[in-house]
Amino acid sequence: MRYLFLFLGGISLFLYGMQLMGNGLQQAAGSKLQRILGKLTKRTIYGVALGAGVTSILQSSSATTVMTVGLVNAGLMNLQQAFGIVMGANIGTTITAQLIAFKLTDYITLILAIGFLIQTFARKRNVRDCGQVLLGFGILMLGMAMMGDSVVPLRKNQAVVEFISRFSTQPLLGLLVGLCMTVVIQSSSATVGILMAMASQGLIPLEGAVPVLLGDNIGTCITAVLATLQANINAKRVALSHVLFNLIGSIIAILLMRQFLQLVLAVSPANDISRQIANAHTTFNVVNTLLFLPLASRFTHLVERIIPNRGGEISYQPKFLNENMLGTPAIALSLAKKEIIRMGSLALGNIRRSFACVETYDPKKAKYIKEHEPVIDNLEEAITVYLTKLSEKNMSPELTAMHTGLLHSCSDIERIGDHAETIVKRVKAMNEEGMSFSAQAQLEMKGLEDLVLETAEGALQALEDNDLVLARRALDNSHKVRKMEKAMRKSHVERLNKGICTPETGFVMLELLINMKRVSDHAQNLCEVVLGEF
Repeated sequence: MRYLFLFLGGISLFLYGMQLMGNGLQQAAGSKLQRILGKLTKRTIYGVALGAGVTSILQSSSATTVMTVGLVNAGLMNLQQAFGIVMGANIGTTITAQLIAFKLTDYITLILAIGFLIQTFARKRNVRDCGQVLLGFGILMLGMAMMGDSVVPLRKNQAVVEFISRFSTQPLLGLLVGLCMTVVIQSSSATVGILMAMASQGLIPLEGAVPVLLGDNIGTCITAVLATLQANINAKRVALSHVLFNLIGSIIAILLMRQFLQLVLAVSPANDISRQIANAHTTFNVVNTLLFLPLASRFTHLVERIIPNRGGEISYQPKFLNENMLGTPAIALSLAKKEIIRMGSLALGNIRRSFACVETYDPKKAKYIKEHEPVIDNLEEAITVYLTKLSEKNMSPELTAMHTGLLHSCSDIERIGDHAETIVKRVKAMNEEGMSFSAQAQLEMKGLEDLVLETAEGALQALEDNDLVLARRALDNSHKVRKMEKAMRKSHVERLNKGICTPETGFVMLELLINMKRVSDHAQNLCEVVLGEF
């Protein structure tokens, strides 16, 4: 039992030390890693390099992959770019094993002391972060030493020795053990650390350790898979590419096990099993990446065929903006206007769905709004950047006025999309708590919804057609919305006094009224752009 506690304490220190290292490195490198990933260029090889670099800083391939899934889910990255980062993350995670392989056991206390002193007494933040990295590495090595001591008795346990020895002749068994260990521990580096601790005590040879390493690479995919449970189809494809990348690579390595072992031994010291295991980990991921890199495009197409898109793929990127047209402001403005109208159609679609959820909550509509709100945000940013570049060109007073109006319109439409998301969030919370509006409140709400929709639709159509008559009509409707909203507030207070509505539902209703009125206000701003009154 003492050795079990020693092992559990050792692995706890190992994981904590690795977390300290990762946090220290991340703070020292700055907190803009996600932004760096988001600005990735289109070449897959750059994605590999960036994925390896970021994972070396985070000390976790799972963290990098989950971050990448988030960027793909937000439409900031496509599948092929993400796959490059996934391959690089597998390489970056082997840095921890390489650090562990250095024989630094005799210097653990010195490393801990230096790291503690630097972190405690250093004045500059970057220096303190480096002290945290050193302290984390010391704790990690202390955990390794404890794990090594805890497995010493296993050398005398014949059943354990026989079971582990099977990994050399039955690689699939070793692969399954490695997969299960990593799924449970949620850290591929910890699995490698355990392997090194066992190997240092003569419990497992390189031939038995390699299959476990392969299973470890497959097991580390579980975090990305879990991260995509509520994500869109593109994010699910990233998770699948991660699983297939490691699974196919592992199958190839098992089929060519003899040649793989020869390669590892050729680049490793003969009598250093820890270095051999670390090099096996690195070699597998580097060779696997080199195999897949030339096939990245075809591989991602295969993944897209395995998970086909049946519901209409979300396009996060602008369709009409063309930077080659910036030299011709009149054409560039017409393209920007088309993109703004497209963006407005998406925002109006979300508003319609959010109003429908007020009447009868529909999880599918709520999910649609959640998935498409980032599209509106991305389009707003892209259009704003485009129009900002266009502002550097010489334009006539008429085009300048149009340019300014489009900038205002872009901002107003983005805010309309935000209000749709806010409305559906409030309705969802209300539905989860089992609350509902009274029949009278629902009837009044439906009347306001119809008027707000008519106002917004008319304003967008007026902007598209530059229709002054339609703009004035929509503007009149916006004034009616304001009056109706005030009347509904008064009715709401009367229902509260009579006990028809509860304070809880009343609070939600007031929030919905505010958001509906603001949708109308932004539609009014669109009308004023058309009328030249902004």
